Amino acid sequence: MFIGHFAVALAARRAAPRASLGWFFAASQLPDLLWPLLVLADVERVRIAPGDTAVTPLAFDHYPWSHSLLSAVLLGVGFAALYRTRHRERRGAALVALLVVSHWVLDWITHRPDMPLMPGSDVRVGLGLWQSVPWTLVVETAMFAAGAWLYATATVARGRKGRLIFWSLVGFLLLTELANVLSPPPPNVTAVAVGGLATWLLVAWAAWADRHRVDVADATTDARVAPARHETGAARAS
Repeated sequence: MFIGHFAVALAARRAAPRASLGWFFAASQLPDLLWPLLVLADVERVRIAPGDTAVTPLAFDHYPWSHSLLSAVLLGVGFAALYRTRHRERRGAALVALLVVSHWVLDWITHRPDMPLMPGSDVRVGLGLWQSVPWTLVVETAMFAAGAWLYATATVARGRKGRLIFWSLVGFLLLTELANVLSPPPPNVTAVAVGGLATWLLVAWAAWADRHRVDVADATTDARVAPARHETGAARAS
């Protein structure tokens, strides 16, 4: 799953107004943020195998340290603890932990049976949503639309810049989802890993977007929101 992970991050931000969307993007994608490093270090293995599933040409042969259920739980606890050291907020920390574990759950839904339960175990699970391109697009797009709506209605942009940064992020993620499905297979595993590392840029983009938005409950006291609302009202009057 790709944009489905970001969907739950966007939705979770509504429940924790004090948290940064950047933290939630990082938490929801943490296994995928670590996985390229482990692939480049030859600790985990992936093959380019067109037809392995209908959606992706990648065959995930060995990735117990980044993508097992046990690892997701431990990573969630550790990342939540890191969050607590930076932000004294229990709700945000709890959501960070849940988002990390949600990555495994959503991958279990999409992957064929290649998801490990724990390092050293031969048990592999997966429901195989990726065997169907139409259903994958329907499910992920619906999730993402819901997540984007929940975030957009829980926050207000601080001027035009706030709207532009957020909605350009939304558009980029949707286009990337289509590219992941329609593009030809990558040339080699190194290209896959390097491309995976670029996900860190999305975390920074989300944090940037969130800094230019404010929770609806605080909008009336934020002076930077007033111009945006004035512009909206003027546009409607015209």
